[in-house]
Amino acid sequence: MRIWSDSFKDSDRIPAEFAMGLPDGFAPNRNPHLAWNGVPEGTRSFALLCIDTDAPTVPEMVGRRDMEIPVEQPRTDFVHWVMADIDPGVRSIAAGSASDGITASGKQNPPGPAGARQGLNDYTGWFAGDEQMRGDYYGYDGPYPPFNDLRPHRYHFRLYALDVPALELPARFTAADVVRAMQGHVLAEASIHATYSLNAKAKG
Repeated sequence: MRIWSDSFKDSDRIPAEFAMGLPDGFAPNRNPHLAWNGVPEGTRSFALLCIDTDAPTVPEMVGRRDMEIPVEQPRTDFVHWVMADIDPGVRSIAAGSASDGITASGKQNPPGPAGARQGLNDYTGWFAGDEQMRGDYYGYDGPYPPFNDLRPHRYHFRLYALDVPALELPARFTAADVVRAMQGHVLAEASIHATYSLNAKAKG
């Protein structure tokens, strides 16, 4: 199975159009185009995850102008998109069709392929202490890495072909719930990634 995007080339920088943040504020926050083929026989649904694997692990350093987050700081995952129960006939998601702009407190019923279910991304936890922004963030919300981070962040779009039409998930589900539910049901997987940074010193 192969996945690609007309919005960016694999391993290249993701355009700011598909990010949530710019150096001076919010970005357009549109979801990128994705398409796939080579689907294995017996596929009954797809699941899709977008994960930043370079999120800092010391929150107190994020967004500070008096220090920079070093490249060597240990990193963790930050989920930007989780979708399950995508119809097996779907072969693409158009740019901007699932997210187009910022929704304070999160999109509650984000658009997407008919019948698909979209889970919570990690902005739900990140904005939990922000009076204006806190809420449940469903669907896609794009990159917004710290401007003081010296490491460029990598955003992995991972597609899974599954042998079940629907995963057993709670109504309010996360990427971790999807990963657990699809154990033993993955027929194939494919991935593509792009990078993004708000720090001119970030290399790579």
